[in-house]
Amino acid sequence: METTPQIRLSMLDQSPVRPGATPRQAVLETVQLAQLADRLGYSRFWVSEHHNTPFLAGTTPEVLMAHLAGQTQRIRVGSGGVMLPHYSALKVAENFRMLETLFPGRIDLGIGRAPGSDRFTAHVLNPGNQFSDEEFAEQLMDLKAFLFDEEVPDTIHAKVKAMPQAPTVPEPWLLSSSGQSGLYAAHLGMAFSFAQFINPNGGPKLMQLYRDRFQPSAFFQQPTANVAVFVLCAGTEDKAHQLRAAMELQMLRIEQNRRGPFPTYEEARDYPYTAEERGRLAYNRGRILSGTPAQLREQLTDVARSYQVDEIVAVTITAEFEDRLRSYELLAEAFELTPAATV
Repeated sequence: METTPQIRLSMLDQSPVRPGATPRQAVLETVQLAQLADRLGYSRFWVSEHHNTPFLAGTTPEVLMAHLAGQTQRIRVGSGGVMLPHYSALKVAENFRMLETLFPGRIDLGIGRAPGSDRFTAHVLNPGNQFSDEEFAEQLMDLKAFLFDEEVPDTIHAKVKAMPQAPTVPEPWLLSSSGQSGLYAAHLGMAFSFAQFINPNGGPKLMQLYRDRFQPSAFFQQPTANVAVFVLCAGTEDKAHQLRAAMELQMLRIEQNRRGPFPTYEEARDYPYTAEERGRLAYNRGRILSGTPAQLREQLTDVARSYQVDEIVAVTITAEFEDRLRSYELLAEAFELTPAATV
């Protein structure tokens, strides 16, 4: 009889600004979610980086991480992720070495290469960004060297070190919705997180390619990976359907570059979808898993099995904060997470 490995759950939060709420409220809700994740037994809590996006308040994950780690006790806190092409590898290394110094053994350095917004905003953040594979690969090599104080003759690493120095380094994860970053992660011996909530196609094959190409490193001796997916859990199928309908409309709006607050179920119910829009809804269905706790336990177990991972990163966005909290609570119960011991 086939046995199912114990699945660990983590969270990725984008600090969404709910209808009628403020960015400050969105950030405070992220703090509340991190504390909930810590109590319920989630493994990681990652925060994202988006720019020039009014409905997402998370712009600086490394700043927010410092506060979140100070407001929690045991959970790993990370970036999901830092968009490396916007910055110098040295500055990113120093930011995360400082976090690791403050919270040793609890920091994840999640690295992405997408703009986290539009190309114009990305240019404003870093006018020298050419969005080239070669530059990104060079940045990754530099980041690795800065994190491990590598002495590389005739390079910047012979003269410049990232401070503060510490006995441990943050765990580096490459985040991707395509295969290229998975290959970089394999070559450098980093962990790999596949964003199924962005791209619903081809993930298991790309994950296997990462495993096949993986080279052990000072970071990891074995391939280490997880998969992130939109998850909407509710006590009833009707409620789960309502949450999903609102999420599907929001995803469509983002694709159409229609910026605004997260829609309510009533807006989604009454929206006059065109035939083309319904086609996009069908495509996006692979990005969202929804249902009751029992249904999601089965669905997420299937996802973990298809990717051959033992960790799922849940991304949950709803119009009401209480629905978000409840979704994560029900998910923790479904997977029988071990709550943190109270002090």
